[in-house]
Amino acid sequence: MMDLPCMQWQDHVAQKWTGLDPERKEHFISQTEIDDVFKYALTLTTQDDLDFMQSISAGNPVLKDTEQAAKWREKGNSSFKTRDYTAAALHYSQGICFAPQSSEQLSLCYANRSAALYHLQHYQESLEDIDRAVKNGYPAHLSHKLEERRTQCLKHLSVVEKAKEDHPGAAAENHKNPDRLKKASAGLLKSGIIPQAAVHFSEEKGRHLVALERIAAGEELLNDRPYSCVLIPGMEAVKGTDTQRGVLFGTEHRRCHRCLNETSCPVPCEGCSYSRYCSTSCQRNAWDEHHRWECPLGAELMVTGVMSQLALRVTLKAGLKNVQIAREPIRDQHKKPKPSCVNQPDPSFSHHGDSYLSVFHLLHHLNRHSPGVRFLCAVTAATLHQRLREAGPPPASWHLSRPSGANGKSQDEEREGDDWSSELWLLGSAVLRHTLQLRCNAQAVCTMQDTGSANSLVQSSREIRIATAIFPTLSLLNHSCCPNTSLVFSTGTSTDPSGPDLSADLSGGVAEHRSTSNGIAATVRAAKVINAGQEILHCYGPHSSRLGTKERQRLLQEQYYFSCRCEACTLQQGKEEEGTEGRQQRSGDGESLQQSRLLCGKCKGSLKKSEDDKGKGFMCSQSSCGHHVSSSEVSRRLQEIQVDQERAVDLMERDRPDEALKLLKKTLSQSGLILAETHPLQGQLEDAAARAYATMGDWNKAASHLERSTVAISSQYGEDSIELGRQLFKLAQLHFNGGARGPALAVFPKVRRLLCLHFGPHCHELQELEDMEGCLRG
Repeated sequence: MMDLPCMQWQDHVAQKWTGLDPERKEHFISQTEIDDVFKYALTLTTQDDLDFMQSISAGNPVLKDTEQAAKWREKGNSSFKTRDYTAAALHYSQGICFAPQSSEQLSLCYANRSAALYHLQHYQESLEDIDRAVKNGYPAHLSHKLEERRTQCLKHLSVVEKAKEDHPGAAAENHKNPDRLKKASAGLLKSGIIPQAAVHFSEEKGRHLVALERIAAGEELLNDRPYSCVLIPGMEAVKGTDTQRGVLFGTEHRRCHRCLNETSCPVPCEGCSYSRYCSTSCQRNAWDEHHRWECPLGAELMVTGVMSQLALRVTLKAGLKNVQIAREPIRDQHKKPKPSCVNQPDPSFSHHGDSYLSVFHLLHHLNRHSPGVRFLCAVTAATLHQRLREAGPPPASWHLSRPSGANGKSQDEEREGDDWSSELWLLGSAVLRHTLQLRCNAQAVCTMQDTGSANSLVQSSREIRIATAIFPTLSLLNHSCCPNTSLVFSTGTSTDPSGPDLSADLSGGVAEHRSTSNGIAATVRAAKVINAGQEILHCYGPHSSRLGTKERQRLLQEQYYFSCRCEACTLQQGKEEEGTEGRQQRSGDGESLQQSRLLCGKCKGSLKKSEDDKGKGFMCSQSSCGHHVSSSEVSRRLQEIQVDQERAVDLMERDRPDEALKLLKKTLSQSGLILAETHPLQGQLEDAAARAYATMGDWNKAASHLERSTVAISSQYGEDSIELGRQLFKLAQLHFNGGARGPALAVFPKVRRLLCLHFGPHCHELQELEDMEGCLRG
């Protein structure tokens, strides 16, 4: 998993820990302060550690390479010849990232990508690549090709502009009718928390968010931007359109490494072949915030894992000044809360908005992490610290400017303190602090990703994790396995219209530079009515609709160090203690919730865990039947069904829907003998069958299967779930495509309610729904 360092580094550090003498181990374990842990780890870090990290990072090439650039350009040429312009653009982009600055390969790759973009009708982007090709020395004897393409791009753009003038459309309507524009943006919350909620503190819960008055379902509760984020390399690699050649393009190839926006024409880092951005603005801001330091460490950072890289990035963005300020006691805010007001907002535990202070003061749980985890994090931070020392002095703005004699030091000590390297340990300690914090406070940034062939009539999608981030305000929310909120992410860049380019720390400290806001945003909405006094809760991952109680409790205890007492957990535990809950609903034996929806092959009654053989088998719930099935047999049959379902999906993604449908028909006839219609796997099979029929143009049969899949989704996730909303939206599209006016109009209200509840009234899905409804109603 990319969150943790690679296995070679983990093994290296584990061997280092094993090799320590008992006295040193005990000394390390006895440290209770982050600074002391880091400083001691620093004394244990040797040149051998740096050399080993460098050796294992050799497998992650991040340097510019003319030969690699030429290879990727040739792959792009092959895709271009087959008119696969999307794949061609991706290949050329790889070549651009590998090509050294001002090299002929760079100019050739830019020129070729401009051609691919032209055929994709991205005319403005094509013009920009033409300019870059010329700037980087494109061969003069070939320049006539670029000039001809430039002329064609300008001609197409002028046609587009003329069309806009002749048919102003929505933009002009908004200009003529400002009330419409205000209505469209009404209710949209800028970064922060709504006035109807406030930050409270208690010894048991720490900082948390509480409703001050009744909040309606669907209302936006908070909007937060990450202090920093890291794109996850290689995670959920997405097939390019060039599937015949088996070329895979992951999130790191398709998305901006700063704002996560998808781009077909990334701007490369000038120093390494890995980092790329959606614009020169993102490139420049990333360089100023963190990449000037990360660039020479690129390969090593990939070895240390996403959490360590994010911890370093948070620290680099803050800089030494803000780290120093955060370490100092906040004036007039150091008193413990009195018992009489522990449920009231307290200044000593106040929220500092999106500033570095909010991140710095998150709990790090130092003494709850195992000694092995502490040692791994500390040695990794110490090794990165040593590599930073080699990278050279930081920007002048980072230097600490303290008055003479500050902290009781002599003039000589003060002069020594002005040497940047003597202060660098503060950064290393901060990196360790944030690494430990992130184990409990990191947030996975997820988005819906289209899957399958780009040429398919029907596109399917799935939720994928594209980045890990730290959200200062979102981190306030405590966990519930049945949360009263829903969370969605958006990506991209935007200039912050609400204020100047400097956002000052609320402590009165050093301003944190932001020329443009990182466009990633997390929006939290009320998934149900939240009454005054109720806590606003978010799910950290283990959800009651996906996992059993004991499995959730185990995961939460292992990663977050608490025993969950949310409504779902306490209700389930109470039922189990009273013995009123059916055995098949329990997860105490590590049983999946999927096993609670199994059918008896003899009488079609439901199966339940058998009590006669210590829960190792299943028995029909009908006493008149008494049919028994072993756990191994159930597992075998479920595995076979799962394999067939995955094979069918793979066939569809390779444009072989007829073969997929044949397999699905056979599998559905078998699954009906053991799976109830509410079983998640049965729902997946019905969904796959719907996709196969839709691909072949049989919209009515597709809708019939998709309707059956909604039964399973509703049973698993609930009538008000975001999952059901997405499935019903697909159903509405199928009815519309099939011309089924009545069924389409009947499902529209359900879809509208769920989309508004989770995405708000201005999401693009609702606009599409309104267009379909308008077309059907004439």
